[in-house]
Amino acid sequence: MSSVTFETGRTALADVVAIPVTPFAEDGSVDRDVYRTLLRRLLDGGITTVTPNGNTGEFYALTPEERRLVTELTIEEAGGRAVVLVGVGHDVPTAVASARHARDAGAQMVMVHQPVHPYVADGGWVDYHRAVAEAVPELGVVPYVRNASLPGGRLAELADACPNVIGVKYAVPDAARFAGFARDAGLDRFVWVAGLAEPYAPSYFSAGATGFTSGLVNVAPSVSLNMIEALRSGDYPGAMKVWEQIRRFEELRAANGSANNVTVVKEALASLGLCRRDVRAPSKPLPEEERAAVAAIAAGWSL
Repeated sequence: MSSVTFETGRTALADVVAIPVTPFAEDGSVDRDVYRTLLRRLLDGGITTVTPNGNTGEFYALTPEERRLVTELTIEEAGGRAVVLVGVGHDVPTAVASARHARDAGAQMVMVHQPVHPYVADGGWVDYHRAVAEAVPELGVVPYVRNASLPGGRLAELADACPNVIGVKYAVPDAARFAGFARDAGLDRFVWVAGLAEPYAPSYFSAGATGFTSGLVNVAPSVSLNMIEALRSGDYPGAMKVWEQIRRFEELRAANGSANNVTVVKEALASLGLCRRDVRAPSKPLPEEERAAVAAIAAGWSL
């Protein structure tokens, strides 16, 4: 991959990084047609960076075949209209194979999910990501950091070995820790993406982030774009007006340890007639009595 393409990836990360949901058909399979329709809605709404196989896409509930399918559908539908950042993870061979598949299918970047293992050593974290990054030197690589104890110096060590590590999705709910981590790793060396979406975007932008991820964007692309435009211009009061607008929705997603993170997004889409509300275990659909609140929020945004 040329430096020009890496620069394109860096630009794409400094934006709203949309995490599409994965809609399911009545028989439980991935609904290809609805997925394409939802992607087109994002693209038509002005979104230019998408992450198939992210957490809002129920990455860990998809089979390997489904993850490949979602990757291919996204790249086909994006068709040059958006940069595609494919989520990869699980064991090292699976993550490497997924990254190579993403490359061969035409993706520009991969996001490496936090290793799912009860015992993650700092050096082992570097080894894990290095294995993926070295397998696809042509692609931009974005570690997804959820480990509050990981030192920023370890990220710098990884990038020293793998110059294709160009951005970081930071998802530790602590703006002060983020500020320190980014400076220890190299604030100007990477594109910093606020990985906890709109609720944390203003505080993370104040500390150096230039992009944020979003699941809410599936429901209301314009709302997410309004926030990033305010943040780019340094209009923090304006950004906080958007924050107030999305606060209740994001609180519902974060309730009970974020048990309903995907559920609330799909419920909102279902209320708009855009996809089924079905989620896979260990997620669960919202109880009937809680659906009206989500529908009311989504209806307000649609106006």
